[in-house]
Amino acid sequence: MEQRRPPEYILEVFADPACVKDVVKAILHTIFFHRYFSSISPLTHDLLDLTLPAIDDVDLETLIDQRAGALVRAIESAHQQRGRGQLAIQFFEKRRRKTYFSFGKGDEEVCWEQWLLDVTLATPRTETDVLKVRRAMEKSLHKAALKIITIVNRDKDHIPPITTTDANPFPYQIVVNPKTEGWGQRIGIFAS
Repeated sequence: MEQRRPPEYILEVFADPACVKDVVKAILHTIFFHRYFSSISPLTHDLLDLTLPAIDDVDLETLIDQRAGALVRAIESAHQQRGRGQLAIQFFEKRRRKTYFSFGKGDEEVCWEQWLLDVTLATPRTETDVLKVRRAMEKSLHKAALKIITIVNRDKDHIPPITTTDANPFPYQIVVNPKTEGWGQRIGIFAS
């Protein structure tokens, strides 16, 4: 049986250095609010005149904060294309590995959905630029939030059935700049 490529959704946001981490965290929380299939305590966060959903989960909040911070550092570093960065949010299902031999049995994680968040950093130089950048940030955050809501309400057929009683039935990962990582990071040897 041939494995299908999971759906990939691309979101683009625009932010200034002072707000980039908060904008990234807001988008991540919005995605997880709709794709975290365990019991949650919903929260809301106000950012740039928008009220967005969030999840009250310490482990998830820590991961989101760490990855958002890592993305900001990567964007600011000289190694990245100036002012740009990307996060990949991947959701997996655990499947029984099918083998013909007795060794090697176990579960494998198969990605069933991926979100790519492309972040562009803007550095305003004048007061007029500050206002323009703020309006552009608000517009891009609003557009990204609406796109998430549209996608999660429209695309449901690819979500696998819940077959476990684990607290969160679908493992996930957040990867900073996935296309620039080496093979070791992709397979988890040199995880950051």
